[in-house]
Amino acid sequence: MKTNLVNLSNNPQKIDPSYILFPEEFDIAGKTIIVIQVPVSSQLHKTSGQVYLRREDGDYCVRGTHQLAGVINRKLGLFTEQRAFSQFSIEDLQPELFDKAKLLMMTHNTRHPWARLQPEELLNIAGFYTIDSETGKKCLSLAAILMFGSDQLIQSAAPAYAFDCLLRRESIDRYDDRNQIRTNLIDAYDQMMNFVEKHLNDPFYLEGTQRISLRDKIFREAISNIISHREYLHGSPGRLIIYKDKVVLDNPCVFHYTGVITAENLVPNARNPVICQFMMQLGRFDRLGSGVININKYLPFYANGAKPIFQETNNGFELIIPLVGAGENVFTPEVTPEVTPEVTPEVIRLLLTVNGEMSRSDIMAVLRLKDEKHFRESYQQAAIKMGLVEMTIPDKPRSRNQKYRLTQKGKQTLKNSNGI
Repeated sequence: MKTNLVNLSNNPQKIDPSYILFPEEFDIAGKTIIVIQVPVSSQLHKTSGQVYLRREDGDYCVRGTHQLAGVINRKLGLFTEQRAFSQFSIEDLQPELFDKAKLLMMTHNTRHPWARLQPEELLNIAGFYTIDSETGKKCLSLAAILMFGSDQLIQSAAPAYAFDCLLRRESIDRYDDRNQIRTNLIDAYDQMMNFVEKHLNDPFYLEGTQRISLRDKIFREAISNIISHREYLHGSPGRLIIYKDKVVLDNPCVFHYTGVITAENLVPNARNPVICQFMMQLGRFDRLGSGVININKYLPFYANGAKPIFQETNNGFELIIPLVGAGENVFTPEVTPEVTPEVTPEVIRLLLTVNGEMSRSDIMAVLRLKDEKHFRESYQQAAIKMGLVEMTIPDKPRSRNQKYRLTQKGKQTLKNSNGI
């Protein structure tokens, strides 16, 4: 039943555009219950070519352009991620970001139904198209530009967009380290995770018999949260600030609730449903509301019994993660290698690309690179020097049968970099 439900939600004949649902299984009083969370969507979905409205116990077919326009305008008023940009097309987006997104999907789920789609198909099925209310034509949405656009394209669509990462251990008024991020959301996530890994310990921890990264468990959820739920047309940046005793993440958003959020009063509410759904497909968090659950679960082990504070104010969302004693007496660098600043975006892209053993030409083809010198210097040799990639025939580096594979260190670095 769970498989059928997932397949139906991914079938454009049933739901167009598709909206993958995630059934969960619970055992209650000896009975198996399947629970499906159906978040609000920023899009207009059809089934068998028709749009329906749910009112109390009935489903009513929307008829007439005035009714349809009312539904569209209501959604556009709530979700700015659906703002139309008819002046841009798929040719303005970056092909390598589609490749990276599909690689992340396959890393998370080797049989992901979207992992082999062409860019046009992926944009359509993931909901990155919207309707221009003035012309009635389909065009790219703000969500598509934020996810797959160049830095210049993003700044033209959302001039105030930025994530500000600050380290304030010594200099509270200014900062000890800073990274201001204005790039696409796929790379923005990686850069924020790298900033966390650069400045925060990762103590050794076993869950049962398996070693897991507490730091990754906590911050992949926290960072995914501010990416998925912020208001991108607001003038204030999203921020990640590391102090001596805490980490504060905040971002502007349209608030639906004022006060402290707990696991008991949590009502999951996606501010950017398309972005949120796509982040889930990339494996960067589990589902709506998982941040509150997982951070509450793992933070006490990371910071000696500390509890996070989730709250919404008139200014937006704020998450405070205490660091009281984080990693004291248990930090073991040998167990968890850090992703250092020298691991460049090019090397990360290479690590994401190498699947098993691959030849140089195969890797370049996936990366869409044609300049062999650039690939050799910026990708291949850089990764080999760091001990992240190795040759299958190291004593014959020029062999025509030479292939490349990830080392154990490379696999760990990829895991830390992607937060998966």
